[in-house]
This record gives sequence, C-alpha cells and structure tokens, in this order.
Amino acid sequence: MAALACSLPLLAAAQQLTVSAAASLTDAFKAIGARFEAAKPGVTVRFNFAASGVLVQQIAQGAPVDVFASADQDTMDRAAAQKLIAADTRRDVAANALVLVVPADSAVQRVADLSGPAVKRIAVGKVASVPVGRYTQQALGSAQLWSALSPKLVFADNVRQVLDYVARGEVEAGFVYRTDAGIAKDKLRVAATVGGHTPITYPAAVVADSRQPALAREFVAFLGSAEAQAILARHGFVKP
Repeated sequence: MAALACSLPLLAAAQQLTVSAAASLTDAFKAIGARFEAAKPGVTVRFNFAASGVLVQQIAQGAPVDVFASADQDTMDRAAAQKLIAADTRRDVAANALVLVVPADSAVQRVADLSGPAVKRIAVGKVASVPVGRYTQQALGSAQLWSALSPKLVFADNVRQVLDYVARGEVEAGFVYRTDAGIAKDKLRVAATVGGHTPITYPAAVVADSRQPALAREFVAFLGSAEAQAILARHGFVKP
C-alpha cells in the first residue's frame, strides 16, 4: 500500500517582535500588539515600556529591540544621530496633550495656583530622560514659573510614576499626558490643559539592528492603519 501523503498544513515559524515604547503608550500598544498578533499567526509581540530616554540608552547598549516608539521627536532624533534606527521607516503615529492633574479634592484650578502655599510638592518627569519632563519644563518656562517652582519639584522616572504620585496623594500636583490622566480619573482630576511647549508627537521606527527587520517594518506600518489609529483614539490619542 502506498504511503499516504501528509495533508496537515505546515505551522508558521514562530517569530518574536520586541517593541520598546514610551510608558504613556502602554495600554494602547498592548491592544495594538494583540491585534497584530491576531493577524500574524506565529508572531508574538513583546513590549518594553519605559521613559523614552532610557529606552534609547538600552538600544545603544545593544538591547535586542526591533521597533522603537518615542514620546517626543528629540529622543528619536538622538536615536537617528547615533544610527540606531532605520531612518526611512520613521513615522509619526500619534499626538497628545500636556495636562496639570491634582487630587480630586484639590482647590488648584490653573498652573499659576501652584505658586500658592497649599502646594508643597509637584511631580514632573526627569528632564534628562523623560519627554513629559521636558514638555513640562518648556511650559513652566513659558509661564515664567520654572525657577520659582523648582524647590517644589519631585522628579519621576516616567509619566506613569508622576501619575501614581498624584493618585496616591504623595504630591499636590503633577504634569502628565491627557491620555494618562484618564487612567486614574476616579482619584484625580485635570485642573488645566497646558500650552507653551513643542507639539507632543510620537514617532516610531525600525531599529537598525532588528533581528526581524521585515516584520518590524510591518508593525510600524500597522501603527498607521485605520485599525491601530482607532485603538489609539480610544485611549485618548489624536492623529499627529
């Protein structure tokens, strides 16, 4: 009897894609990653969320990363200058706004109120490594308040830590992205949307040393798709 030919389909080779992304993208990117995996059988998307400046340092030190998404253009510019990304893959995928958040029972209504004696501690991102810290510095500088408020500033490792400080009542105010403020809206409120800073846009790019360059390009392209943009919108981001 002739041997029966195997009719079972060959399983797709397993592939892992590592995406390093700004902390503020955590919830939206997890949802986007799940949709990408669903469309790509055999593909697993692994995320590393942290302050954008920290992520660039990790990539520069040889961390195995395929896609990098930053919360500002300056950090991506640094990555490009160090030739850590494939420049032709860079694209803006989202935009955001800077807001002042305070505990729900706070009397603070605007940025100028931070100068009052009732506000003793203000959480901000570390200026050297956290984009939201630089946006905050620009905004307070424009309002001529950065120097005056400096003694009150408590520096955080990323925007989610700023949010936690305010939500736990460890500080009287903090500066975060509008998208982050929505996560803890039962514990804090937005006192003001803050201007006086460069536009908050999120660029993404394929890492130059990616082990999955073709798949990484597909993921960056997917970030601009209607499906991914709808997920970003549900999490409070707007189109860049």
